[in-house]
Amino acid sequence: MSETAPTGDAGDPSSSPPGPDRRRLMLGLVTTAVVVIVLDQLTKAWAVEALTGRGRVDIVGDLFGLRLTRNPGAAFSLATGSTWIFTILATVVVAVIVRIARDLGSRLWALTLGLLVGGAVGNLLDRIFREPGFARGHVVDFFQLPHWPIFNIADSSIFCAALLIGWLGLRGVGVNGERAGGQGEQADVAPSAGS
Repeated sequence: MSETAPTGDAGDPSSSPPGPDRRRLMLGLVTTAVVVIVLDQLTKAWAVEALTGRGRVDIVGDLFGLRLTRNPGAAFSLATGSTWIFTILATVVVAVIVRIARDLGSRLWALTLGLLVGGAVGNLLDRIFREPGFARGHVVDFFQLPHWPIFNIADSSIFCAALLIGWLGLRGVGVNGERAGGQGEQADVAPSAGS
């Protein structure tokens, strides 16, 4: 017998409250976000301490290196000079994800939204607390690849989340874990045992 939780209508007050599966998915989302935020902030603190006043530090020849920069724009140094706009946008993105997460029914969507929240909050913390001032702070970037803007862990997390959103969208998997057309994908997008 299947152990899937009753779906119910999200707008129906008689719907059953979120069960253990929904709580586990939310815990996965929050854990992913916290891990990204902590790693992002720790590596940025290290980069500021270790790389200030230095040029590029080669790690793998010309392929990968470290170079400290301060980015007043969006991820990957896009739209520099609009820091306050990105502070507002990041705050809105986090609020929207919190709202969307109430319908969470897929482990991959939990991972994806956790990566997105973690990346958005990681860079948002820089914009709020770093110089030159509140809500105008510059984001610390330090990973350098050839022919690619300098980036950080938060940027990488946002990029990975964007790839996963595209992949889940192409597969037609909604945040609730169901495929377009009503085919359920209860709590994951893995194929069923009978496939």
